[in-house]
Amino acid sequence: MLSVTKSAAILGVSAVSVTVEANSGQRGDPRLVVVGLPDTAVKESIDRVQAALSNCGFSLPRTRVTVNLAPADLKKEGSSFDLPMAVALLAATKQLKCNDLSKFMVCGELALSGAVREVRGGVAMAILAKKLNLRGLILPPHAAVEASIVEGVDVYAVESLTQTVALLESPPKIGQSVLSLSSLDESYSPVSGEDFQEIKGQERVKRAVEVAVAGGHNLLMIGPPGSGKSMIAKRIPSILPPPTIDEFIEIVQVHSISGSASFSSGKRKRPFRSPHHTISDVGLIGGGSLPQPGEISLAHRGVLFLDELPEFKRSVLEVLRQPLEDGQVTISRSAAKITLPCRFMLVAAMNPCPCGFLGDARNSCRCSIPQIHKYRSKISGPLLDRIDLQIEVPSIRISELQKLEPGDDSYSIRTRIEKARKIQEARFSANFETNNSEMSSSTMEKTCALSLTDKSLLNRIMDQLGLSARAYSRILKVSRTIADLDDSESIEKNHLLEAVQYRNFDRKLG
Repeated sequence: MLSVTKSAAILGVSAVSVTVEANSGQRGDPRLVVVGLPDTAVKESIDRVQAALSNCGFSLPRTRVTVNLAPADLKKEGSSFDLPMAVALLAATKQLKCNDLSKFMVCGELALSGAVREVRGGVAMAILAKKLNLRGLILPPHAAVEASIVEGVDVYAVESLTQTVALLESPPKIGQSVLSLSSLDESYSPVSGEDFQEIKGQERVKRAVEVAVAGGHNLLMIGPPGSGKSMIAKRIPSILPPPTIDEFIEIVQVHSISGSASFSSGKRKRPFRSPHHTISDVGLIGGGSLPQPGEISLAHRGVLFLDELPEFKRSVLEVLRQPLEDGQVTISRSAAKITLPCRFMLVAAMNPCPCGFLGDARNSCRCSIPQIHKYRSKISGPLLDRIDLQIEVPSIRISELQKLEPGDDSYSIRTRIEKARKIQEARFSANFETNNSEMSSSTMEKTCALSLTDKSLLNRIMDQLGLSARAYSRILKVSRTIADLDDSESIEKNHLLEAVQYRNFDRKLG
């Protein structure tokens, strides 16, 4: 007897449909054969499936059974095919009675006892199941939590093979959704234990951070050791606006594929990634024999913080150029070619020189000019061009810190940022952009128009600083964000001049 069910293979951050066919009653030795380009983990599932069937009280097949994983030209990897193979095998041997088995997508690893273990990619599988218009998606509990944020598909959480069989023989009319969109809204808690109110002084730096977050702009902080660069960066998550439901689905999809449990609780937040400077190219952009997401994809719709920027290998920094511009990265390998999302806000910090005290009023710099040039040359001009705001973070004396009053707290800053984001959301409602940093050239012509006087002023500034055409567009985008924070419909002269001030390191670091 032939039985058919659906499963899925993960390719990049997407799921690809896999049809699991089981045919029993064939002549020959009673054994189970798996075909369809399975890897070692899939071949080993034969023993896991047979042990699980036996320990759950089901009979092992007494004839030759062939299980086919189609399409046959797609390599099947991992242990997520255990459960669908067991289900198809039970249906082929008439131990499972389900008329709509081919209308279900089933994924899960089996323990020898018959318990169902977790798999990666629950959100991607839910998106695929919805696209295929299937009746339901059967997953282990944690994967089901992730998958349940996708509307339009019934998700069933199972903990054992026995429970899966019972579910398929008597499927409920309504999916057992573990998480709802309303609970996601209620669970959003953006403020962590670290608050911007703890930072005394550095008002100009905090203003630059507010502008950067409001428009999703890239930010570079330059200052001596102990000036507060890392302290400020680590408090950026407390002022990030909440992701939309669509953005949150994208975030969970990437982290689900990578096996990270950071977002499995369903709390709606944006990622904040801070890799060490010893990271490799593959670790940053993703890759491997079967490409997996790297740090830039794990920071998708969130923040990527690179502390001690010049300490990163130059080759690692240079691979950031295309992802910063396009919001995605394409990785080609012999096994597959995939495109990973990576639309993130880059926040970087660095010292002005190797010793860190160049320009510091209290400490003298010990570095020679060649040493300073070599240190700064690790950051190329094209990469610097893609960083919208470049701000100096001066050191503050202890006596000054004791006198300074606390500034705005994270809640107040985030409130202003959310107001500016709502203006941008209304502006880009008919486009694919979500914030000012993503504006296309055609959109900039409409939303970043300058008066003739301001155009002439900006042209003179561009010539004096020797800035590129890319820097020109970055200045306009930042100006638009500053105007949004001021609730201004047009870009005024003060908005433009403030944006230009955030580019004053282009010449110094070039």
